[in-house]
Amino acid sequence: MASGTVYSQRDPVLKKRDDFEDILEERRNSSDLRYALKCYTPVLYKGVAPCKSSMLKSMVLQSDQLHYVIQQVSKETGRQTDNVQEEVSAILDEMAHSLQLSTVRFFAFSLTKIFKSLFKSICVNEEGIQRLQQAIQDHPVVLLPSHRSYMDFLLMSYLLYTYDLSLPVIAAGMDFMGMKFVGEMFRMSGAFFIRRSFGGNKLYWAVFSEYVKTMLKNGFAPVEFFLEGTRSRTSKSLTPKLGLLNIVMDPFLKGEVFDVNVVPVSISYERILEETLYARELLGIPKPKESTSGLFKARKVLSEDYGSIHVYFGQPVSVRSLAEGRVNRCQFNLVPRHIPGRPDDDVHSFVNDSAYKLVRAQEDNMVLKPWVLLASLLLQKQAAGGQEQGMALDELTAQAVWLRDLSRQYGAFLHWPDQMTPSEVVSSSLTLHRGLVRTYEGKVQLALEHEGGPAEPVKPQSTATLEEKLLSQAVIVLSCASYRNQALHVFLRPALLASAIHAASSNLKQEVFNSFSFLRNMFSNEFILCPGATVQDFEEACYLLVKTGALQVTQQEVLVTERGHRTLSFLVSMLDPFLQGYQVVCQFLCEEATETLTEKLFIPAIRKFIIKHLLSGRLRYVEVLSSDLQKNSLAAFLRLGAVEKIKGVDQETLKVNMVMVNSLEDTLGGKLPPQKAVAARL
Repeated sequence: MASGTVYSQRDPVLKKRDDFEDILEERRNSSDLRYALKCYTPVLYKGVAPCKSSMLKSMVLQSDQLHYVIQQVSKETGRQTDNVQEEVSAILDEMAHSLQLSTVRFFAFSLTKIFKSLFKSICVNEEGIQRLQQAIQDHPVVLLPSHRSYMDFLLMSYLLYTYDLSLPVIAAGMDFMGMKFVGEMFRMSGAFFIRRSFGGNKLYWAVFSEYVKTMLKNGFAPVEFFLEGTRSRTSKSLTPKLGLLNIVMDPFLKGEVFDVNVVPVSISYERILEETLYARELLGIPKPKESTSGLFKARKVLSEDYGSIHVYFGQPVSVRSLAEGRVNRCQFNLVPRHIPGRPDDDVHSFVNDSAYKLVRAQEDNMVLKPWVLLASLLLQKQAAGGQEQGMALDELTAQAVWLRDLSRQYGAFLHWPDQMTPSEVVSSSLTLHRGLVRTYEGKVQLALEHEGGPAEPVKPQSTATLEEKLLSQAVIVLSCASYRNQALHVFLRPALLASAIHAASSNLKQEVFNSFSFLRNMFSNEFILCPGATVQDFEEACYLLVKTGALQVTQQEVLVTERGHRTLSFLVSMLDPFLQGYQVVCQFLCEEATETLTEKLFIPAIRKFIIKHLLSGRLRYVEVLSSDLQKNSLAAFLRLGAVEKIKGVDQETLKVNMVMVNSLEDTLGGKLPPQKAVAARL
């Protein structure tokens, strides 16, 4: 049973968060040019002097580790050492940043103009900035922003320049380098460019890791990268990538620095610039290639209103504190520091656990806007078949207030303007997102039909036209779902418990826990669920639902109260699209999978299968068309052994274990109880 004593110190409502200041307010009342040309004298780590690009390259090229790898590659390939050295220099020239203050000032001036046009406000927690300032002086710093938009890395540098902090060096994909002029300007404002994949290239990996570690160890600048590796197209946090985190922790683990401060940064957009682009990508429409001409064509967005941005700089996290009691650093004394090696299982487990904690820290400080709650309610209404009637504005407002109070009790960092009436807050949100929602005769509904009147009955049309109409509706639904997803970390654990209660064959606590454990394990590729924390998550979910009066939990039973039905119904509906998505993947694997199915063919094939089922009315949720959900479900089935990769002569194929997939489908649908052997027991 989850007791008050377990969570009294961790009640999310008791968590204190900093206040925000709008940095655009001052920009609107003063000269942009004076701001761009201001005196910029950031304090660096232990007062080191700024490092020129040529000096940094020289330090990297002279490092013992790089010399060792060059010798190894020379021996393995039979190439001359000088030849390998030339390749190293070429890689470094392609990769390295070359910070120019004049370029930074140009960006400061230009971005001020753009931000004032696009956003009502950019709100920053200044206490977090003060903590960061101190952290930069004490130890090498790594900045880990959330990644929901291309705007993220520009915004981060802009903020640090605004507050006179040392500009970060930013790990950027090679895509940007292909943009004429702009790519080089990014390089001159702190970006260093890395290839998207270089797994087996020992030489490239050595140059890359040594470049990052040289900057970090010497404290020349904060190192910034995105822990999730890429932008989230769904606004859900992605499973963290460990490569760069391994690299920045290595100097501490090898005793080359006393500590490293890692600062999670949460960037929350009221309206995402790429919302439609993301939805189209999730439906299989490829993203446009980054280009300078594309950037200028995107200027039309400057006439739109994108609301506010909230940027929250979290508490600096000491790698030394994280490693205490987890990693025995003596093992690193047995091998010379310059000899690279793979981390052992203990180190890998430590880095992996740390990555999940850091992403959770990002999630905890994401600011939710009222539209996130409205999108959640409207999507549930649409899936329940209420799209044609819509939802009365008064009813939507009342439900939003109920959900506002519930989310606050669950610890959501909600930005709900208390100086406005609830109806004003709702109307303001609907106006900002008028591309996704419309109000007609006092009813609110998703903008799935053409503007004008209420939704008309579908006229007989060709299949192709019906499919096109379905996909255009899916763009709206997936765009709304991306806002709903921003609140998933708040409701996830209670929603898993609500779904477990719904699926369990009795009220017995152990049975509910077994069901919870099964769902949590199934969705661990979909959501950020810390490894090995099943019991802790179950207790947290029990605590929150008991606290809000939805459950009574005894030593033996989990009972739903009379007032709890509404809460549990909402929570089950929150998770339902994902449950149905995984079930339909099971159906596809059993009915349509062939011996020649590959990972590359999987997404187009299942998309076709889902479209057929949606058009026939056999599926409720249009959002199961999301390629993100489909990829995550396949990853889960591969992890569980229900699908296996078989190496062939030319390519890997997917082999389906029909019995196991059928069993998983029945368990997801509540027809079978979860396996008795679960990872942990209460």
